[in-house]
Amino acid sequence: MSKTQTKLKAKPTLDRLRGWFADLGWAPHGFQEEAWSLHAQGRSGLILVPTGSGKTYAAYLGPLAEFADSIAGTTSRRGLSILYISPLRALSRDIELALRAPVDALDLPVSVESRTGDTSSTVRSRQRRTLPNVLVTTPESLCLLLTQADAEQRFSDLQAVIVDEWHELLSSKRGSQVELALARLRRCSPSLRTWGLSATIANASQAASALVGANAEPAVVRAPIDRPVTVRSLKPRDIRRFPWAGHMGLAMLEEVLADLDPDVATLVFTNTRSQAEKWYNAISIKRPQWEGRLALHHGSIDRDERERVEQGVKSGDIGIVVCTSSLDLGVDFAPVERVVQIGSPKGVARLMQRAGRARHRPNEPCEVSCVPTNALELLEIAAVRDAIEAGAVEPRDPVSQPLDVLAQHMVTVALGGGFLADELFDEVRTAWSFRDLTRSAFDWTLLLVTQGGTTLSAYERFHKVELVDGVYRVPNKRVAQLHRLNVGTITGPSTIEMRFVNGRSLGHVEDSFVGRLRPGQHFFFAGLTLKFVGIQADTALVRRGTNSTNLTPIWGG
Repeated sequence: MSKTQTKLKAKPTLDRLRGWFADLGWAPHGFQEEAWSLHAQGRSGLILVPTGSGKTYAAYLGPLAEFADSIAGTTSRRGLSILYISPLRALSRDIELALRAPVDALDLPVSVESRTGDTSSTVRSRQRRTLPNVLVTTPESLCLLLTQADAEQRFSDLQAVIVDEWHELLSSKRGSQVELALARLRRCSPSLRTWGLSATIANASQAASALVGANAEPAVVRAPIDRPVTVRSLKPRDIRRFPWAGHMGLAMLEEVLADLDPDVATLVFTNTRSQAEKWYNAISIKRPQWEGRLALHHGSIDRDERERVEQGVKSGDIGIVVCTSSLDLGVDFAPVERVVQIGSPKGVARLMQRAGRARHRPNEPCEVSCVPTNALELLEIAAVRDAIEAGAVEPRDPVSQPLDVLAQHMVTVALGGGFLADELFDEVRTAWSFRDLTRSAFDWTLLLVTQGGTTLSAYERFHKVELVDGVYRVPNKRVAQLHRLNVGTITGPSTIEMRFVNGRSLGHVEDSFVGRLRPGQHFFFAGLTLKFVGIQADTALVRRGTNSTNLTPIWGG
């Protein structure tokens, strides 16, 4: 090794990361330096800056540098040090690549992996034995990890947790689930620091408090980075013939087609997966010459196809993607220049988030074209435009003391090594949304999971948690298995996998839709016209169809 190399390796990792920035033609923003400094001081908080400004590296590079420095000159590759929580599993691959980039560039002895519902059984099996140093996961997969009997030991070296798109989780029971999980992780690793990322939230102080817990004073990192958002309306040619109701919006198809250009990278957002399927089908029929440049993306499509589309957008091979919320969070698609929103924007923050996908670069202005699906939505678009100009973004309030989430958390902790009632009560109250939880409410919830409460005590299957040698545990293997299969707060109808007869997976649809299909019937899914063959081993088998059809699956929200 040369003297130059020795000197380089002797540098603190954060200095080397600044050098990596310089090699890429970047310079750290002030808010990034501030976040790195605060993390080094042992602080936690919320990084609130516009989309495309570098929030991920603001939260990640400080903990990464700290961990790399702690193992420098040793052969030790300790366990999990940095946990990155994403609200959508579809984002995990892109996030993993972003987190791996500085590790590979500096040749750091740090392992980076994902753990979501899309992770292969081989990787999950390996992670049951040894977790990587940096793990990208979802709230549900984190709860699954917490059900393992050695959970406290596995998380004992955890230095930092980064929660992406915190505003998306905050005001839902998934946010409450994350708060309780973070409280548990702080028990496993008392020096743990927590950083949240958000671009669009009005009540930043409250959001930061909910993230760091009731016993910490959060920092809020902001930046004077302006990304102006322009909202334009795509108006119908003849307002007198425009419908007063409806949500698909296909009456605006010709206007949208005239506004699209496959050589200008564009995301066409819809509000539901069924709407995305119908719009993709309609555009494909009207513009067959766009084949290969047009794609479809939503959460029910097979992972390999989603990744193909994402890569196609980044490389420029795909020019237009009809999509849902599967692409409005987290993923960095720098080539995207335009965003189109079909139907109601469903809120100021949501439209700003989607608009930020265009020109995903610091200080770049972004524009979103809103397409009304009925006449009244023209008023809604105008109202959202006025709100954005006035800076009026709706707040996201945490859910207060959802006892159903607490009940599920109790079973999770009982599986993950067990708990003492007094200790868990004190731990739960460190979660901000449960800071005012009374002992009577806690005991009521504990009675629910141990005896089924006062109404279900006669049914043994509701006796999930038992007191064993003074510790609450889950000794019943069947109860443990069912809990792990159903962990999380997202509920919905059961789904069934859709495959070609040759075995290629297309994705998942609700089994109620498949139950209504007749052999030989045609329908449209994953951007393809398909012919239903039948069901075999809980899998719906299909072939490529030839008949035209407008039958499309509908998913429950």
